[in-house]
Amino acid sequence: MDNRPIGVFDSGLGGLTVVKEIMKQLPSESIIYFGDDGRAPYGTKSRETVIQYTKQDMAFLLSMDVKLLVAACNTISAVALPELSTTVGVPVLGVIESGAKSALKKTKHGRIGVIATPATIQSGVYYEAIKKVNPGVQIFSKACPLFVNLAEEGWWDNEIARMVAEEYLKELKQAQIDTLVLGCTHYPLLADTIRKVMGDDVVLVSSAEELAVALKETLRKENLESRNETATYRYYTSDSVEKFKKLGKMILGQEIANIERVDLENY
Repeated sequence: MDNRPIGVFDSGLGGLTVVKEIMKQLPSESIIYFGDDGRAPYGTKSRETVIQYTKQDMAFLLSMDVKLLVAACNTISAVALPELSTTVGVPVLGVIESGAKSALKKTKHGRIGVIATPATIQSGVYYEAIKKVNPGVQIFSKACPLFVNLAEEGWWDNEIARMVAEEYLKELKQAQIDTLVLGCTHYPLLADTIRKVMGDDVVLVSSAEELAVALKETLRKENLESRNETATYRYYTSDSVEKFKKLGKMILGQEIANIERVDLENY
């Protein structure tokens, strides 16, 4: 048993979609969340920059004595975790394997689309993760960098979001995919818009649910489960507390009180 908090981090606010699922499935677990809004998005930056930022994110959360780290960011999971996950002294979970597993469960005809940031698409990690389990499926990938900006602005379901989605997703519609992996934790915020563009026959896959299942198993396996009667939640941002409070409430469906701004240059 270990009542220390779980550390969850992302390039911005999209990782709160993962936090919401963890709260739902693991109500006894306390969470410290860090969103690096001040340097978002990560998905358009170089590999070296993503690794450097991730090192600082991890160092900050480890200074808070977390028992486990969750990289609630596909870019971090794809680019930085292969190099950094074994260097920190606590278990580290990413989102790629969870998303791949969920897509393979849900596809009916083996035609899977993946949308993500440029860095995640270029890494090929989803292609590899899916093909490793089922080499017979067909995979169609598309980078959608502006989706992150729309999500961070709170423009989830308006005319601008629809126009951007129509442009990004037209090739995947032509490919007649039956399953679409939302390969960035910001993208579920745009799910209604994406669903309108792709149609009801295409199943949207978010990694949050599968990740929470994997987290539960890891906590049990490592004997790190909490027995907190009341879990606590603390939030940190590298940018505006007011923006975090406003959009965080929209994502989590509840008021957020414990938010602080932090300067990662100290880590």
